[in-house]
Amino acid sequence: MAYYIVKRFLYLIPALISLTILVFLILHLTPGDPAMAMLGERASKETIEKVRKDLGLDKPLYLQYIIFLKKLLKGDLGNSIKSDRPVLIEFMERFPATVELAVVSMIFAIIIGIAAGVISATYRYSLFDYFTMSISVAGLSIPVFWFGLILIYFFAVKLQILPVSGRLSYEYYINNVTGLYLIDSLIAKDYEAFFDALKHIVMPSFVLASIPVSIIARITRSSMINVLMEEYIKTAYAKGCSTVRVVVIHALKNAMIPVITVIGLMLGSLFAGAILTETTFSWPGIGKWIVNAVYQRDFPVIQGATIIIAIVFISLNLVVDIIYTFLNPRITFRK
Repeated sequence: MAYYIVKRFLYLIPALISLTILVFLILHLTPGDPAMAMLGERASKETIEKVRKDLGLDKPLYLQYIIFLKKLLKGDLGNSIKSDRPVLIEFMERFPATVELAVVSMIFAIIIGIAAGVISATYRYSLFDYFTMSISVAGLSIPVFWFGLILIYFFAVKLQILPVSGRLSYEYYINNVTGLYLIDSLIAKDYEAFFDALKHIVMPSFVLASIPVSIIARITRSSMINVLMEEYIKTAYAKGCSTVRVVVIHALKNAMIPVITVIGLMLGSLFAGAILTETTFSWPGIGKWIVNAVYQRDFPVIQGATIIIAIVFISLNLVVDIIYTFLNPRITFRK
């Protein structure tokens, strides 16, 4: 186990180096001038050139990359061109909002997706099975921003039972302990603020979960069908075990291996997929922050956010691989 973990960590090095090169080149070869974005089109050429020199943009690309890589190894992601604040500090200020949204979305996706997949597999070709799979196809097909606007129209405009945007109503204040409003409000025993934060997160988390829940439901159904056809499942039925016992005790654990893979990948992708959702609901997370940075040509913010999200994504994949050994003892790793 230890050998496998060390080996996987070593595999991260070339992957992350390739990622930094790719992100750096894409951003710096994209048309546009960050100095002009900062100063405006009416700024003089002398002022623009001075700012470019201060930012190091007058140096060759390979020197800019080396400087960027040296700072990155020290944990320095640079300063935002727009705010002149450290990128890492700005990221950490917004990251809890995205984490909270992603975790709540994944909880929705796991509960609904696995339950729907298991029931569909157990009673396959039933009306429930056809209905669930049709909904899952719709969930994969409907654009996230369109789905978000539809929910806003019905639940915020027409019914007026859920707020349109933000994380918390202006009349409430939560002391920042973890940065997760749902947890911080419970720590402070401010249950009114908790329910207000819960109402704010329902729509964006449900919209963000629409794609993962569809994928998890389909993967769970497919995996459960394969497991339910195994001989040991037939033996369990022959011994007189109930359907619930066979499905929950005997089948579900083995069927969860590919589902865990999908959950790990989906959780990582939610950080990137939150961009559209956060923009639609004005959610103050890293997704909205990155969108603003793209408009402002803020290279350090885009680079830093992309690299951190990639590290989170790769780390989640590593955790998923390690979980495999606990779910299925038959899995071994060769030296």
